[in-house]
Amino acid sequence: MGCGFFKLWSQGKLEGIPPPEFNSEEGKDAVIEAGGVYETLSGSHEEKIVYINFVPGTTLEPKAGEQRFVVDAWLTGSFDLDVPKYLIAAASTVEQLKGPLKAKLIVPNP
Repeated sequence: MGCGFFKLWSQGKLEGIPPPEFNSEEGKDAVIEAGGVYETLSGSHEEKIVYINFVPGTTLEPKAGEQRFVVDAWLTGSFDLDVPKYLIAAASTVEQLKGPLKAKLIVPNP
């Protein structure tokens, strides 16, 4: 996991969330096993929007020309994470990396 979120998390830079007890490769494997997707972005990139995805079992695929920071909030249940702390950590990541200030919530259809 070469993402900014994991880097900040592993360095203890996300307030209120202790650093993980696993390395980035173990984290990547756990996310994939839980049904998430690991994305690799090549070259320099600048995310324009944050998507907070609450739809279980889904991950938004990358789209050419639309770089985005995706937070699969539905995974919090798979890893017994505190949802508000996780989302605050995601917001903190975006702020610390000077990312987008626009977010879109993705929710299941009723």
